[in-house]
Amino acid sequence: MSSSEPEHCPGIDSEQAGKSAACAGCPNQGVCSGGELRSAAKDTEQDYYEIARKLSSIKHIIIIMSGKGGVGKSTVATQLARFIAFNDSESNVGLLDVDICGPSIPKTMGVENEEIFNSASGWSPIFVEDNLAVMSCGFLLESLDDAVIWRGPRKNGIIKQFLRDVDWSDELDYLIIDTPPGTSDEHLSLVSYLKFCQNVRGAIMVTTPQEIAQMDVRKQIEFCRKVKLPIIGYLENMSVFVCPKCSKENYIFKSKSTRPSTLEEKYGIKLLGRLPIDPIIGKSCDEGKSLFNDNNKLLDNRIHQAFEDLWNNLCKEINQSKE
Repeated sequence: MSSSEPEHCPGIDSEQAGKSAACAGCPNQGVCSGGELRSAAKDTEQDYYEIARKLSSIKHIIIIMSGKGGVGKSTVATQLARFIAFNDSESNVGLLDVDICGPSIPKTMGVENEEIFNSASGWSPIFVEDNLAVMSCGFLLESLDDAVIWRGPRKNGIIKQFLRDVDWSDELDYLIIDTPPGTSDEHLSLVSYLKFCQNVRGAIMVTTPQEIAQMDVRKQIEFCRKVKLPIIGYLENMSVFVCPKCSKENYIFKSKSTRPSTLEEKYGIKLLGRLPIDPIIGKSCDEGKSLFNDNNKLLDNRIHQAFEDLWNNLCKEINQSKE
């Protein structure tokens, strides 16, 4: 449609759409008078209500975002989901991968060779643990090496299906949604489809210490504010490298600073935690294994403490947002 509208445009929802005197000369008059746009708008709103109904039993929906690729967003989403499931065996966790063109969650979760099945109750997610389930576009590909060359409408369609048709069960406590970097069709579709959901707690921004990464996060903050998506806080990944021999802290990307970042000072976005650089984190994702299990003797206490801090701060922010 043309972006220009008559001064007194009745709007596509009006019975006078395309028929009012104000519509004379509008390039969209024929489309509006036919009712196609009004019908499409009603169908779309019905989708919103259907998705809200489908997801209403989930206690908390958390969206993981990053302004730039390569900052460890999917790693954070993966290990956060694993930490919650391990730390609280009574909580049921779902991890939804809506990075349509780069679905890495099946690999990081170690379930890349699994297939999903469709039943009368919807698509069945893949269970990694008894209380941890995963759904990703990667399960729909013949090979994870296949390129996904889809235009916006098809991406939107699969996201709608993931939100509406996946059978997470009625006892899901946390749904963590991993998104692609930047602000693209996937983000707009996701936020739109969750429009009527009352259990969306907000977004966690993942960044690294250097300014170029935080610059893109600031753009994503503006995106969230424009679409009215709450921001829970941000996580600084790859914050510090601790030498395994001498335990000296090395700030590879940026010098250590006791001052708040511009994300806190200018935007009021709270720091949820800092994750160190450690080879075991990358290794666990490459091998599709959890950092958190009773048999992991190599896990540095700093890593466990970092996720503990993230989890505690996340719970605090969620509880405050509900008040």
